[in-house]
Amino acid sequence: MAENAGGGQNLAVLDALDSARTQMYHMKAIVIAGMGFFTDAYDLFCITTVSKLLGRIYYPDVNAGSGKPGTLPLNINNAVVGVALVGTLMGQLVFGYFGDKLGRKRVYGITLVLMAACAIGSGLSFGSTHRSVIGTLCFFRFLLGFGIGGDYPLSATIMSEYANKKTRGAFIAAVFAMQGVGIIFAGLVSMIVSGILLHYHPAPSYKENPGLSAQLPAADYMWRIVLMLGALPALATFYWRMKMPETARYTAIIEGNAKQASNDMQKVLEITIDDEQEKLAKFRAANEYSLLSKEFAKRHGLHLLGTTTTWFLLDVAFYSQNLTQKDIFPAINLTGPPESMNALREVFVLSRAMFLIALFGTFPGYWVTVTLIDKMGRYLIQLLGFFMMSLFMLVMGIKYEYLKESNHILFAVLYALTFFFANFGPNSTTFVLPAELFPTRVRSTCHAISAASGKAGAIVAAFGVQRLTLKGDAKHMAEALIILSVTNMLGFFFTFLVPETMGRSLEEISGEDGNNGVGPSTNTTTAGIGLADVSKDDRYPHSSTEWQPPSMQA
Repeated sequence: MAENAGGGQNLAVLDALDSARTQMYHMKAIVIAGMGFFTDAYDLFCITTVSKLLGRIYYPDVNAGSGKPGTLPLNINNAVVGVALVGTLMGQLVFGYFGDKLGRKRVYGITLVLMAACAIGSGLSFGSTHRSVIGTLCFFRFLLGFGIGGDYPLSATIMSEYANKKTRGAFIAAVFAMQGVGIIFAGLVSMIVSGILLHYHPAPSYKENPGLSAQLPAADYMWRIVLMLGALPALATFYWRMKMPETARYTAIIEGNAKQASNDMQKVLEITIDDEQEKLAKFRAANEYSLLSKEFAKRHGLHLLGTTTTWFLLDVAFYSQNLTQKDIFPAINLTGPPESMNALREVFVLSRAMFLIALFGTFPGYWVTVTLIDKMGRYLIQLLGFFMMSLFMLVMGIKYEYLKESNHILFAVLYALTFFFANFGPNSTTFVLPAELFPTRVRSTCHAISAASGKAGAIVAAFGVQRLTLKGDAKHMAEALIILSVTNMLGFFFTFLVPETMGRSLEEISGEDGNNGVGPSTNTTTAGIGLADVSKDDRYPHSSTEWQPPSMQA
């Protein structure tokens, strides 16, 4: 066994993974896992670009009564937007559990198949009435969400278990950063498809002719094409996902086969490893406790509370931002009055606005995190992100009417900055931390619980916050922004429940290596050991098996 800096003993195969140089297989794993997240984001957020189109096509009577084309009945809007989130929550819990019980690889391919099939199904209709169309859409989007949910814990866990400890944060964050690319493509594809159909099917605005402005049947084809195209990236990466070997940590620690783990990693990482089969029994015996045991509660109970609460609070704000973009865009003058446009023109304008916000606000934040997460650490980035999001949303809420009427440019900048600090902040770190903090035996399950808590927050956004933003008046929009500001500040304070994980092996962080925090570190000056790992008085490494209060962290 190899001895780590904190005084614990680690298996040679795991120590070799932690110290392996970055090579092509790491990049390949990022792409394979990242394309799943690209698909996830595209499928979840493309509905934002077409939901108002559904209102124009299938609920013209509601539009005529309100004078606002594209208005969906509140319960229908909540169902169309929220049903995939409910499916995602359930999929996270189910696939996360089976990822620990059956292995990461065995269930990894199922998520892609489910996403591809249901993306195609989302564009189909069993009938021609609005009830049958919306019913079919919600059915398939629920199952789509179920598959998307499985991708969260499995991709994060697989990437964390493949990565070396020096760049693990950047690798996991890079997988998650593909979500930003997916959001960009959701806007870009909707813009391209609507632009092409708009060119060949011109029509008067809603104000000029409500009937012709719906642009049927072209508009009906448009939303189906956009949703069904979400199947392509999933199908493109299925073969490579099936060729990935099981992670060495799962094979060794859970299945008890150190020889197979060594063989698998030597093939893909080009390193030589001793299998140490005879030493594995002792290593496993120290880590047999279950998720519901007192030992887990003692070691990781507050860690799990920290990851679940911060992810929940983050997603209340983050999904409110994304799902209500169509309501914010008119206020910051990125789109015009809906009655002045036909159906496809409105989709084009909404998609263009979403694309620009994602490109200049959302996307950079993800990749700044990738660049800095192994230098600044997860803890500081999360605190900074929550604080800045809270500050910008508070300013927008208090000064909403002024910004809307007199300073559209400042409003757009503040709105974009909330996206930037969401992604250079808690939207990335809440994904990374649960993949690092917990033992191999329950890592996928704990990540799933944390992620499901986040999706519960997204459901609150879809069914709760949208009740305010759909009304569209200044008072309710300002109230929503102030509520989200408070939500982010709560996330800031709950971040103090999670420790820094930068630069340490997964076994050292979780305590699986037997590290008890006794004795001086043999390497406290390396980049792998941060201030959060070392006490202020004697510079001894803290025990990573039990939660440390914030006062013991730098």
